[in-house]
Amino acid sequence: MSAKNEPPVKPATPSYGWRVPLLLLAAVAMLAGLWGGVIRIGWQLPPIALMLPSQHGPLMISGFLGTLISLERAAALSMHQHGRRLYYLVPLLAGLGALAMVTTLPPVAPRLLSTAAALGLVLIFVVITRLQPTADHIVMGLGALLWLVGNGLWLAGQPVFKVVPWWAGFLILTIAGERLELGRVLLHKQQVRRLFLVVVSLFLAALLLSLFTFDAGLRLAGFSLVGLSLWLLRYDIARRTIRQKGLTRYMAACLLLGYVWLLISGLLWLLYGGQYVAGPVYDALLHTLFVGFIFSMIFGHAPIILPALLGVQMPYSPLFYLHLTLLHLTLILRVVGDLLWWLPGRRWGGMLNGVVILLFLLVTVGTVVHGRWRAAAVVGPTTQ
Repeated sequence: MSAKNEPPVKPATPSYGWRVPLLLLAAVAMLAGLWGGVIRIGWQLPPIALMLPSQHGPLMISGFLGTLISLERAAALSMHQHGRRLYYLVPLLAGLGALAMVTTLPPVAPRLLSTAAALGLVLIFVVITRLQPTADHIVMGLGALLWLVGNGLWLAGQPVFKVVPWWAGFLILTIAGERLELGRVLLHKQQVRRLFLVVVSLFLAALLLSLFTFDAGLRLAGFSLVGLSLWLLRYDIARRTIRQKGLTRYMAACLLLGYVWLLISGLLWLLYGGQYVAGPVYDALLHTLFVGFIFSMIFGHAPIILPALLGVQMPYSPLFYLHLTLLHLTLILRVVGDLLWWLPGRRWGGMLNGVVILLFLLVTVGTVVHGRWRAAAVVGPTTQ
Protein backbone atom coordinates (compact mmCIF):
# COMPACT_ATOMS: atom_id res chain seq x y z
CA MET A 1 0.00 0.00 0.00
CA SER A 2 1.33 3.46 -0.77
CA ALA A 3 -0.11 6.85 0.03
CA LYS A 4 -1.05 9.22 -2.73
CA ASN A 5 1.85 11.25 -4.15
CA GLU A 6 4.35 9.26 -2.08
CA PRO A 7 6.84 6.73 -3.42
CA PRO A 8 5.83 3.13 -2.76
CA VAL A 9 7.34 1.58 0.33
CA LYS A 10 9.33 -1.55 -0.30
CA PRO A 11 7.65 -4.40 1.60
CA ALA A 12 9.64 -5.65 4.56
CA THR A 13 10.82 -9.22 4.91
CA PRO A 14 8.05 -11.01 6.84
CA SER A 15 8.76 -11.94 10.46
CA TYR A 16 7.00 -15.29 10.74
CA GLY A 17 8.28 -15.85 14.27
CA TRP A 18 5.89 -13.22 15.60
CA ARG A 19 2.93 -14.87 13.93
CA VAL A 20 3.24 -18.46 15.16
CA PRO A 21 2.45 -17.78 18.85
CA LEU A 22 -0.45 -15.56 17.85
CA LEU A 23 -1.86 -18.32 15.64
CA LEU A 24 -1.45 -20.70 18.57
CA LEU A 25 -3.48 -18.31 20.75
CA ALA A 26 -6.22 -18.35 18.11
CA ALA A 27 -6.10 -22.17 17.99
CA VAL A 28 -6.34 -22.42 21.80
CA ALA A 29 -9.34 -20.10 21.77
CA MET A 30 -11.02 -22.21 19.10
CA LEU A 31 -10.39 -25.50 20.91
CA ALA A 32 -11.67 -24.07 24.19
CA GLY A 33 -14.70 -22.64 22.40
CA LEU A 34 -15.48 -25.97 20.74
CA TRP A 35 -15.16 -27.79 24.06
CA GLY A 36 -17.52 -25.32 25.71
CA GLY A 37 -19.96 -25.58 22.81
CA VAL A 38 -20.15 -29.36 23.06
CA ILE A 39 -20.92 -29.07 26.79
CA ARG A 40 -23.43 -26.33 26.11
CA ILE A 41 -25.38 -28.46 23.64
CA GLY A 42 -25.83 -31.21 26.23
CA TRP A 43 -22.80 -33.55 26.27
CA GLN A 44 -21.24 -34.44 29.60
CA LEU A 45 -17.57 -33.51 29.29
CA PRO A 46 -15.12 -32.25 31.92
CA PRO A 47 -15.66 -28.47 31.98
CA ILE A 48 -11.90 -27.63 32.27
CA ALA A 49 -12.95 -24.14 33.36
CA LEU A 50 -16.19 -23.44 35.24
CA MET A 51 -17.34 -20.66 32.89
CA LEU A 52 -16.30 -22.44 29.68
CA PRO A 53 -19.81 -23.30 28.37
CA SER A 54 -21.04 -19.73 28.83
CA GLN A 55 -17.94 -18.40 27.07
CA HIS A 56 -18.46 -20.50 23.92
CA GLY A 57 -19.61 -17.59 21.76
CA PRO A 58 -17.07 -15.00 22.96
CA LEU A 59 -14.25 -17.53 22.62
CA MET A 60 -15.15 -18.41 19.05
CA ILE A 61 -15.82 -14.86 17.85
CA SER A 62 -13.66 -12.43 19.81
CA GLY A 63 -11.09 -15.05 20.80
CA PHE A 64 -10.55 -17.24 17.76
CA LEU A 65 -11.84 -15.18 14.83
CA GLY A 66 -10.94 -11.82 16.32
CA THR A 67 -7.34 -12.96 16.79
CA LEU A 68 -7.15 -14.55 13.34
CA ILE A 69 -8.65 -11.63 11.41
CA SER A 70 -6.62 -8.99 13.24
CA LEU A 71 -3.45 -11.06 12.75
CA GLU A 72 -4.08 -11.25 9.02
CA ARG A 73 -4.58 -7.47 8.80
CA ALA A 74 -1.66 -6.68 11.11
CA ALA A 75 0.67 -8.88 9.07
CA ALA A 76 -0.39 -7.30 5.77
CA LEU A 77 -0.03 -3.75 7.07
CA SER A 78 3.25 -4.48 8.82
CA MET A 79 4.72 -5.73 5.54
CA HIS A 80 3.99 -2.37 3.95
CA GLN A 81 5.04 -0.24 6.90
CA HIS A 82 8.74 -1.10 7.13
CA GLY A 83 7.97 -4.27 9.07
CA ARG A 84 6.43 -2.28 11.93
CA ARG A 85 5.57 -4.74 14.69
CA LEU A 86 3.27 -2.49 16.71
CA TYR A 87 0.27 -3.80 14.73
CA TYR A 88 0.78 -7.27 16.19
CA LEU A 89 -0.36 -5.88 19.54
CA VAL A 90 -3.94 -6.08 18.26
CA PRO A 91 -4.13 -9.88 17.76
CA LEU A 92 -2.11 -10.28 20.97
CA LEU A 93 -4.80 -8.41 22.92
CA ALA A 94 -7.52 -10.54 21.30
CA GLY A 95 -5.65 -13.75 22.13
CA LEU A 96 -4.99 -12.68 25.72
CA GLY A 97 -8.66 -11.80 26.04
CA ALA A 98 -9.50 -15.37 25.03
CA LEU A 99 -7.11 -16.78 27.62
CA ALA A 100 -8.66 -14.54 30.27
CA MET A 101 -12.08 -16.02 29.48
CA VAL A 102 -11.03 -19.45 30.74
CA THR A 103 -9.41 -18.20 33.95
CA THR A 104 -10.81 -17.07 37.27
CA LEU A 105 -10.17 -13.42 36.44
CA PRO A 106 -13.17 -11.08 36.85
CA PRO A 107 -15.38 -10.98 33.72
CA VAL A 108 -14.35 -7.39 33.07
CA ALA A 109 -10.77 -8.49 32.27
CA PRO A 110 -11.45 -10.45 29.05
CA ARG A 111 -14.03 -7.91 27.98
CA LEU A 112 -11.57 -5.04 28.35
CA LEU A 113 -8.87 -6.92 26.47
CA SER A 114 -11.26 -7.87 23.65
CA THR A 115 -12.59 -4.30 23.43
CA ALA A 116 -9.03 -2.96 23.24
CA ALA A 117 -8.31 -5.46 20.42
CA ALA A 118 -11.39 -4.31 18.52
CA LEU A 119 -10.34 -0.67 18.91
CA GLY A 120 -6.90 -1.62 17.61
CA LEU A 121 -8.41 -3.29 14.53
CA VAL A 122 -10.49 -0.18 13.84
CA LEU A 123 -7.28 1.89 13.97
CA ILE A 124 -5.56 -0.56 11.62
CA PHE A 125 -8.36 -0.04 9.13
CA VAL A 126 -8.09 3.73 9.55
CA VAL A 127 -4.49 3.41 8.35
CA ILE A 128 -5.42 1.00 5.54
CA THR A 129 -8.29 3.23 4.36
CA ARG A 130 -6.08 6.31 4.32
CA LEU A 131 -3.63 4.44 2.12
CA GLN A 132 -6.28 2.87 -0.12
CA PRO A 133 -9.69 4.57 0.32
CA THR A 134 -11.70 1.94 -1.56
CA ALA A 135 -15.23 0.72 -0.85
CA ASP A 136 -14.07 -2.76 0.14
CA HIS A 137 -11.67 -1.43 2.79
CA ILE A 138 -14.36 0.88 4.14
CA VAL A 139 -16.79 -2.06 4.43
CA MET A 140 -14.18 -4.16 6.26
CA GLY A 141 -13.41 -1.19 8.49
CA LEU A 142 -17.10 -0.91 9.33
CA GLY A 143 -17.00 -4.60 10.23
CA ALA A 144 -14.20 -3.87 12.72
CA LEU A 145 -16.29 -1.01 14.11
CA LEU A 146 -19.18 -3.42 14.66
CA TRP A 147 -16.84 -5.68 16.62
CA LEU A 148 -15.90 -2.68 18.76
CA VAL A 149 -19.54 -1.74 19.37
CA GLY A 150 -20.43 -5.34 20.20
CA ASN A 151 -17.55 -5.65 22.66
CA GLY A 152 -18.50 -2.29 24.14
CA LEU A 153 -22.04 -3.55 24.75
CA TRP A 154 -20.60 -6.75 26.23
CA LEU A 155 -18.31 -4.71 28.48
CA ALA A 156 -21.30 -2.62 29.57
CA GLY A 157 -23.05 -5.78 30.77
CA GLN A 158 -25.54 -6.33 27.95
CA PRO A 159 -26.69 -9.96 27.58
CA VAL A 160 -24.77 -11.90 24.96
CA PHE A 161 -27.85 -12.46 22.77
CA LYS A 162 -28.02 -8.68 22.23
CA VAL A 163 -24.30 -8.54 21.44
CA VAL A 164 -24.26 -11.45 18.98
CA PRO A 165 -25.80 -9.53 16.02
CA TRP A 166 -22.97 -6.98 16.24
CA TRP A 167 -20.36 -9.75 16.40
CA ALA A 168 -22.05 -11.41 13.43
CA GLY A 169 -21.87 -8.10 11.58
CA PHE A 170 -18.13 -7.95 12.21
CA LEU A 171 -17.61 -11.28 10.47
CA ILE A 172 -20.18 -10.74 7.72
CA LEU A 173 -18.82 -7.34 6.64
CA THR A 174 -15.22 -8.57 6.87
CA ILE A 175 -16.01 -11.41 4.46
CA ALA A 176 -18.28 -9.31 2.24
CA GLY A 177 -15.61 -6.61 1.95
CA GLU A 178 -13.00 -9.20 1.00
CA ARG A 179 -15.28 -10.63 -1.67
CA LEU A 180 -15.95 -7.14 -3.04
CA GLU A 181 -12.19 -6.56 -3.16
CA LEU A 182 -11.57 -9.81 -5.05
CA GLY A 183 -14.48 -9.04 -7.34
CA ARG A 184 -12.63 -6.09 -8.87
CA VAL A 185 -11.39 -8.38 -11.61
CA LEU A 186 -14.99 -8.80 -12.78
CA LEU A 187 -15.30 -5.03 -13.33
CA HIS A 188 -18.82 -4.88 -11.90
CA LYS A 189 -21.08 -2.17 -13.21
CA GLN A 190 -21.63 0.80 -10.92
CA GLN A 191 -25.23 -0.29 -10.29
CA VAL A 192 -24.06 -3.68 -9.03
CA ARG A 193 -21.63 -2.13 -6.54
CA ARG A 194 -24.30 0.32 -5.43
CA LEU A 195 -26.70 -2.54 -4.78
CA PHE A 196 -24.05 -4.16 -2.58
CA LEU A 197 -23.61 -0.93 -0.60
CA VAL A 198 -27.38 -0.52 -0.23
CA VAL A 199 -27.64 -4.02 1.28
CA VAL A 200 -24.74 -3.30 3.65
CA SER A 201 -26.33 0.01 4.67
CA LEU A 202 -29.61 -1.77 5.35
CA PHE A 203 -27.81 -4.27 7.58
CA LEU A 204 -26.14 -1.45 9.54
CA ALA A 205 -29.52 0.26 9.97
CA ALA A 206 -30.97 -3.03 11.24
CA LEU A 207 -28.29 -3.30 13.94
CA LEU A 208 -29.01 0.25 15.09
CA LEU A 209 -32.74 -0.56 15.16
CA SER A 210 -32.03 -3.64 17.31
CA LEU A 211 -30.84 -1.34 20.11
CA PHE A 212 -34.36 0.04 20.41
CA THR A 213 -36.57 -2.81 19.22
CA PHE A 214 -34.63 -6.06 19.17
CA ASP A 215 -37.18 -8.18 17.31
CA ALA A 216 -37.72 -5.72 14.45
CA GLY A 217 -33.98 -5.10 14.18
CA LEU A 218 -33.24 -8.82 13.80
CA ARG A 219 -35.95 -9.28 11.21
CA LEU A 220 -34.62 -6.38 9.16
CA ALA A 221 -31.10 -7.79 9.54
CA GLY A 222 -32.40 -11.13 8.26
CA PHE A 223 -33.91 -9.40 5.24
CA SER A 224 -30.59 -7.70 4.48
CA LEU A 225 -28.69 -11.00 4.86
CA VAL A 226 -31.01 -12.58 2.30
CA GLY A 227 -30.18 -9.71 -0.03
CA LEU A 228 -26.44 -10.03 0.60
CA SER A 229 -26.47 -13.79 0.03
CA LEU A 230 -28.33 -13.37 -3.26
CA TRP A 231 -25.84 -10.69 -4.34
CA LEU A 232 -22.92 -12.98 -3.55
CA LEU A 233 -24.51 -15.96 -5.28
CA ARG A 234 -25.14 -13.84 -8.36
CA TYR A 235 -22.05 -11.65 -8.61
CA ASP A 236 -19.19 -13.31 -6.71
CA ILE A 237 -16.31 -14.62 -8.80
CA ALA A 238 -16.89 -18.10 -7.30
CA ARG A 239 -19.64 -18.60 -9.90
CA ARG A 240 -16.91 -18.65 -12.55
CA THR A 241 -14.10 -20.35 -10.66
CA ILE A 242 -16.29 -23.34 -9.74
CA ARG A 243 -15.76 -24.46 -13.37
CA GLN A 244 -12.01 -24.72 -12.87
CA LYS A 245 -10.02 -27.52 -11.21
CA GLY A 246 -8.07 -28.31 -8.06
CA LEU A 247 -7.76 -25.73 -5.28
CA THR A 248 -9.63 -23.06 -7.24
CA ARG A 249 -12.73 -25.24 -7.59
CA TYR A 250 -12.53 -26.34 -3.94
CA MET A 251 -12.42 -22.73 -2.74
CA ALA A 252 -15.36 -21.83 -4.98
CA ALA A 253 -17.35 -24.77 -3.58
CA CYS A 254 -16.68 -23.56 -0.03
CA LEU A 255 -17.82 -20.06 -0.91
CA LEU A 256 -20.99 -21.03 -2.75
CA LEU A 257 -22.08 -23.46 -0.02
CA GLY A 258 -21.40 -20.74 2.54
CA TYR A 259 -23.59 -18.28 0.64
CA VAL A 260 -26.44 -20.80 0.67
CA TRP A 261 -26.15 -21.08 4.46
CA LEU A 262 -26.08 -17.27 4.70
CA LEU A 263 -29.35 -17.25 2.78
CA ILE A 264 -30.87 -19.85 5.12
CA SER A 265 -29.68 -17.93 8.16
CA GLY A 266 -31.16 -14.69 6.81
CA LEU A 267 -34.50 -16.39 6.23
CA LEU A 268 -34.49 -17.76 9.79
CA TRP A 269 -33.65 -14.32 11.23
CA LEU A 270 -36.42 -12.81 9.14
CA LEU A 271 -38.92 -15.49 10.24
CA TYR A 272 -38.16 -15.69 13.95
CA GLY A 273 -36.59 -12.33 14.76
CA GLY A 274 -35.95 -11.96 18.48
CA GLN A 275 -38.59 -14.48 19.60
CA TYR A 276 -35.91 -16.94 20.73
CA VAL A 277 -32.79 -15.99 22.70
CA ALA A 278 -31.97 -19.51 23.87
CA GLY A 279 -32.84 -23.10 23.03
CA PRO A 280 -32.95 -25.14 19.79
CA VAL A 281 -34.41 -22.52 17.43
CA TYR A 282 -31.89 -19.95 18.64
CA ASP A 283 -29.18 -22.53 18.04
CA ALA A 284 -30.33 -22.81 14.41
CA LEU A 285 -30.44 -19.02 14.03
CA LEU A 286 -26.81 -18.75 15.10
CA HIS A 287 -25.13 -21.82 13.69
CA THR A 288 -26.52 -21.63 10.16
CA LEU A 289 -24.50 -18.40 10.11
CA PHE A 290 -21.47 -19.14 12.28
CA VAL A 291 -20.90 -22.76 11.20
CA GLY A 292 -22.55 -22.91 7.77
CA PHE A 293 -21.36 -19.55 6.46
CA ILE A 294 -18.32 -18.57 8.54
CA PHE A 295 -16.61 -21.97 8.71
CA SER A 296 -17.22 -22.53 5.01
CA MET A 297 -15.28 -19.31 4.47
CA ILE A 298 -12.53 -20.49 6.84
CA PHE A 299 -12.23 -23.84 5.06
CA GLY A 300 -12.03 -22.09 1.71
CA HIS A 301 -9.53 -19.39 2.65
CA ALA A 302 -7.19 -21.45 4.85
CA PRO A 303 -5.09 -22.72 1.88
CA ILE A 304 -4.36 -19.06 1.01
CA ILE A 305 -4.14 -17.41 4.43
CA LEU A 306 -1.92 -19.92 6.24
CA PRO A 307 0.85 -19.97 3.61
CA ALA A 308 0.80 -16.15 3.58
CA LEU A 309 0.99 -15.91 7.37
CA LEU A 310 3.53 -18.67 7.98
CA GLY A 311 5.54 -18.81 4.77
CA VAL A 312 4.74 -22.49 4.28
CA GLN A 313 3.40 -24.49 1.37
CA MET A 314 -0.08 -25.99 1.58
CA PRO A 315 -0.55 -28.06 -1.57
CA TYR A 316 -4.08 -28.88 -2.63
CA SER A 317 -5.44 -32.30 -1.76
CA PRO A 318 -8.80 -33.85 -2.75
CA LEU A 319 -8.99 -34.78 0.94
CA PHE A 320 -10.12 -31.17 1.56
CA TYR A 321 -13.56 -32.16 0.30
CA LEU A 322 -13.92 -34.64 3.17
CA HIS A 323 -14.17 -32.06 5.94
CA LEU A 324 -16.13 -29.70 3.70
CA THR A 325 -18.78 -32.34 2.93
CA LEU A 326 -18.98 -33.57 6.52
CA LEU A 327 -19.33 -30.02 7.85
CA HIS A 328 -22.48 -29.43 5.83
CA LEU A 329 -23.99 -32.86 6.42
CA THR A 330 -23.54 -32.61 10.19
CA LEU A 331 -24.89 -29.06 10.18
CA ILE A 332 -28.00 -30.22 8.31
CA LEU A 333 -28.49 -32.86 11.03
CA ARG A 334 -28.07 -30.21 13.73
CA VAL A 335 -30.44 -27.68 12.17
CA VAL A 336 -33.12 -30.30 11.47
CA GLY A 337 -32.80 -31.36 15.11
CA ASP A 338 -33.13 -27.73 16.20
CA LEU A 339 -36.17 -26.84 14.14
CA LEU A 340 -38.00 -30.11 14.81
CA TRP A 341 -37.02 -30.10 18.51
CA TRP A 342 -35.38 -33.48 17.92
CA LEU A 343 -32.84 -33.62 20.73
CA PRO A 344 -30.64 -36.53 19.51
CA GLY A 345 -30.22 -34.95 16.07
CA ARG A 346 -29.37 -31.61 17.62
CA ARG A 347 -26.84 -33.03 20.07
CA TRP A 348 -25.14 -35.36 17.61
CA GLY A 349 -25.06 -32.68 14.92
CA GLY A 350 -23.44 -30.24 17.34
CA MET A 351 -20.88 -32.77 18.53
CA LEU A 352 -20.02 -33.81 14.98
CA ASN A 353 -19.66 -30.16 13.92
CA GLY A 354 -16.83 -29.91 16.45
CA VAL A 355 -15.29 -33.21 15.31
CA VAL A 356 -15.29 -32.05 11.68
CA ILE A 357 -13.56 -28.79 12.62
CA LEU A 358 -10.89 -30.81 14.42
CA LEU A 359 -10.60 -32.98 11.30
CA PHE A 360 -10.07 -29.81 9.28
CA LEU A 361 -7.24 -28.82 11.64
CA LEU A 362 -5.61 -32.24 11.33
CA VAL A 363 -5.87 -32.26 7.53
CA THR A 364 -4.51 -28.70 7.37
CA VAL A 365 -1.52 -29.47 9.60
CA GLY A 366 -0.89 -32.74 7.80
CA THR A 367 -0.98 -31.03 4.41
CA VAL A 368 1.47 -28.35 5.54
CA VAL A 369 3.85 -30.98 6.98
CA HIS A 370 3.60 -33.02 3.79
CA GLY A 371 4.27 -29.90 1.72
CA ARG A 372 7.39 -29.10 3.75
CA TRP A 373 8.61 -32.69 3.46
CA ARG A 374 8.05 -32.71 -0.29
CA ALA A 375 9.81 -29.36 -0.70
CA ALA A 376 12.76 -30.62 1.35
CA ALA A 377 12.92 -33.80 -0.74
CA VAL A 378 13.12 -31.73 -3.92
CA VAL A 379 15.61 -29.17 -2.63
CA GLY A 380 17.79 -31.62 -0.73
CA PRO A 381 19.35 -33.54 -3.62
CA THR A 382 20.09 -30.35 -5.56
CA THR A 383 22.07 -28.84 -2.70
CA GLN A 384 24.26 -31.83 -2.11
